[in-house]
Amino acid sequence: MNQKDNPAFVCCGRPITHQEINEIQETVSLFSNLSRKELTQTICEHLNWHTAAGANKIDACMKMLEKLEDINVLQLPVKRATKKPKRIKISITSKTDPQPAIVGDLRDINNVNLEIITAEEHIKLWNEYVLRYHYLGYKKFFGYTIRYFIKSDQDIVGCILFSGASKSIGVRDKWIGWAQNQRLRNLAWVINNSRFLLFPWVNVRNLVSHIWGRIFRSIQSDWKQQWGFSPVLMETFVDPKLYHGTSYLASSWECLGMTTGQGLVRKGKTYKTSPKKIFVKPLAKNFRKFLCSENLTGQVSHG
Repeated sequence: MNQKDNPAFVCCGRPITHQEINEIQETVSLFSNLSRKELTQTICEHLNWHTAAGANKIDACMKMLEKLEDINVLQLPVKRATKKPKRIKISITSKTDPQPAIVGDLRDINNVNLEIITAEEHIKLWNEYVLRYHYLGYKKFFGYTIRYFIKSDQDIVGCILFSGASKSIGVRDKWIGWAQNQRLRNLAWVINNSRFLLFPWVNVRNLVSHIWGRIFRSIQSDWKQQWGFSPVLMETFVDPKLYHGTSYLASSWECLGMTTGQGLVRKGKTYKTSPKKIFVKPLAKNFRKFLCSENLTGQVSHG
């Protein structure tokens, strides 16, 4: 019997075999002088355990090592003190002051396009706009992200952000057909439209649907260029107390229902939020096949 068919346990969707545990014990013993981070990097390389973008899967591997330590399979090096990163305060400046109203129909404005933001000065400007004008404000997003400016003839008229998908959403996971291990393994191929902002002085008919059309045509290639793999599904959340989600429905998103408002149960942590409508938009015809695959890698054909 293949050891993968009878693993010792499964961590973050990956089967860990008894042989791999023996090899991990040997590595920890041989390299006891390494820091936990260095040790985790080494074990990731030995296990060939990588993220969708090809980097070592550090967080998942560290979780596995701590689990093995908890059950007295191995003893990790003592944690070394690390400095907490400084919180960067965003200042509101005249750069994001309100501009003259832009009102009319899509044909009344020229050359609407999306610009991917990568330069540090542009990221700071994007952050300032979102902090100032988006009802959720700004927060730092970790992991995979892409920021866009919505532009018209050099004028910035809005901001968009895509980031990693929510860890676990019951109605979404059931709709996809995910078992838990499939979700843990393939979640990276789902991305979240975390921010969509048109500035308050912009009121242009058909602009939103035009922007979504551009996104649908470009997000896979943009994401692959940035991160090395192509997503197959998008999700987003809408607060029904504030919005109906009409623009998403008009742009062929599907509403799956409501979230529960309950966050993932984590050791020593709980949180609640108000229930939201969840919308999804497939980016590939066979997205369920990809998302439920056991061998999904960074190179995906979207036929």
